[in-house]
Amino acid sequence: MLTFHSFLQTVFHFVKSLSINISKKLYRNAAVLMTGTAVVAVITFTSSGFGGAGKNALAAVEDSPEMESVLADELEEPEETEIFTEAKIQAGLTESRRQGQLLVGTTLTKNVHRKQQIQASAKAEIEKINREIVMAAQAAEEEEKRKASRAIPLTDEDYQVFLRIVEAEAGICDDRGKILVANVIINRVKDSEFPGNVTDVVYQRSQFSPVMDGSLNRVKVSKDTIECVDRALAGEDYSNGALYFMFRGGSQNRAVRWFDRHLTFLFSHQNHEFFK
Repeated sequence: MLTFHSFLQTVFHFVKSLSINISKKLYRNAAVLMTGTAVVAVITFTSSGFGGAGKNALAAVEDSPEMESVLADELEEPEETEIFTEAKIQAGLTESRRQGQLLVGTTLTKNVHRKQQIQASAKAEIEKINREIVMAAQAAEEEEKRKASRAIPLTDEDYQVFLRIVEAEAGICDDRGKILVANVIINRVKDSEFPGNVTDVVYQRSQFSPVMDGSLNRVKVSKDTIECVDRALAGEDYSNGALYFMFRGGSQNRAVRWFDRHLTFLFSHQNHEFFK
């Protein structure tokens, strides 16, 4: 009997040592298998004539603390392994979906931001072009208004002649002196006793010394002269209707006598005297 009991303990501990590195479910299966083997062995020994010894051996197995623990685990422990594994798989799938959704969301966000940046750049470029178009249109409109507001009609040739005569006659004068010379040219164009355009007025015989000595075509027109001519064409006028001007110190005596005898003196500015 002692030998049989030792045999059962040896089988029990062997199976237990094998189940250390396996899952609980396999461990329980091994324990049940071991228990079944022990029961079969007891029945076999009992049927073979061991009589009371077999019964005592079966009782000893039933009374064993290890057997009671295994049976208690088998009866009391629920099937947690499969449930735990399934829950873990579901949790892993959920986490994978969440990570995938985050990745997709991040990619979409970046694409949206990139698209918005491209649209913003395109919009800014369009607005810049529109501003340039508007500015060009405004500049053209202002130029048309400036031309329309001129006191006299003026071709490009007239304008260049106008600039050169003012530079030649009043290049060393201040702005007022230059505007006054321009005023006299404009007054002559308007007056019926003189030609009806700037070029003919300037080149009228024996009227302006720069034409007679050729300096009209040698002068270099300054920016200041251009501004003064434009101001005069826009209506800035200090002339009091003067039709003539003279630089007494640089004029011939015959011309000076003619001015004094035939014209009405109006005023003088710097080196010029103005007449009507």
